[in-house]
Amino acid sequence: MTTDRIEKRIIIQASPSRIWQALANAEEFGAWFHMRLTGTFTPGARITGRITEPGYEHLTVEMLVERVDPERLFSYRWHPYAVESGVDYSIEQTTLVEFRLVETPGGTELTVVESGFDQIPVARRAEAFRMNDDGWTAQVQNVECYVTGQLDAV
Repeated sequence: MTTDRIEKRIIIQASPSRIWQALANAEEFGAWFHMRLTGTFTPGARITGRITEPGYEHLTVEMLVERVDPERLFSYRWHPYAVESGVDYSIEQTTLVEFRLVETPGGTELTVVESGFDQIPVARRAEAFRMNDDGWTAQVQNVECYVTGQLDAV
């Protein structure tokens, strides 16, 4: 088992274009991810936002958009599990989050990969990996529920 990379896959009964809209539109992305984001997902853009998940509303998030290849790949960098108030995470390396779409019989395969955990400081690496591993399990389900109309927008 690797501790540098998390990978989750799901087949969603929706078109690549519908899933793409949920990934590449900051407002829709925030709806299923439980964030209120400002900005547009374009390469090089810094997107900021607030977590809307109950109990985590005090947290902010910053993402640096890497790639936007329509209906194929969306990626960004961020500081994983950056939840301690008063900690300057900007001095740490970021991880890379990639969303890949492949049309399949009966739907679309969505693969989410977050890599780069081995560059996170040892003191918080295992917890960041564990929390994000659990988090991505939930988030791929949220994407599926959102695009199939089973998750209300936040």
